[in-house]
Amino acid sequence: MNSLRLFSLEGKVAVVTGSTRGIGRAIVEGQAGAGAAVTVNGRNPEATQTAADESANAGGKSLAVTADVSKAADVERLISTTVSAFGRLDILVNNAAISPYYKPAETVTETEWDETMKVNLKGVFLCCQAAGRVMIPQKSGRIINISSIAGQVALPKLLAYTAAKGAVNQLTRVLAVEWARYGILVNAIAPAYVETDLTKGLRNNPKLRDELVRQVPLGRLAEPSEIVGAAIYLASNAASYVTGHMLNIDGGWLAL
Repeated sequence: MNSLRLFSLEGKVAVVTGSTRGIGRAIVEGQAGAGAAVTVNGRNPEATQTAADESANAGGKSLAVTADVSKAADVERLISTTVSAFGRLDILVNNAAISPYYKPAETVTETEWDETMKVNLKGVFLCCQAAGRVMIPQKSGRIINISSIAGQVALPKLLAYTAAKGAVNQLTRVLAVEWARYGILVNAIAPAYVETDLTKGLRNNPKLRDELVRQVPLGRLAEPSEIVGAAIYLASNAASYVTGHMLNIDGGWLAL
């Protein structure tokens, strides 16, 4: 038996939300390299098409769909366009997220709270629901929610973000239980801080960056490419008995 074939995604169709850059872009490249046809998603049409074209130029099958995951109509179009193009949907990676506010809890406004929740939690819910409606009749599917260690530990001045990620973890567990009978596996990946645009503000502050690095036994932040292996594993036959799990990729942060 060729054990590496367990990780093959040949013949599979994936949607990766928020995949024009950072972790999402790396996952597109990784899953396409493992054989999947991948729909690239973002809110910027030009950036979305560019990412899809670059994936195709690297030898993958790709589709660009511009959509805002916080809007139900956009999510339905994202999923239906993918199914129309590729005939099915096997993998959903909920990566789209924002974290624009770093401030004390007592200063967070209602607008800031709602803005964060509508993408980081509502968007995950809408995408899971739309994908589930396709996967349930198929009696198969893999959903991977990109959570964060923020869903398990307190990160001061990131109240709305951490609350949303904690809720994503619970959403993951409930869907794993509800949809197990349909052969749909639902898991989450929980990174610590990763070198992406999302963390650029914190990383550009030497004091904050040093404080973050001190929390990590490996002594550094993660690269987007270091999240890819987990996203391939959870989408593959190698993880056929894994559901409802939070896979921490944190350099040892939660071991402290």
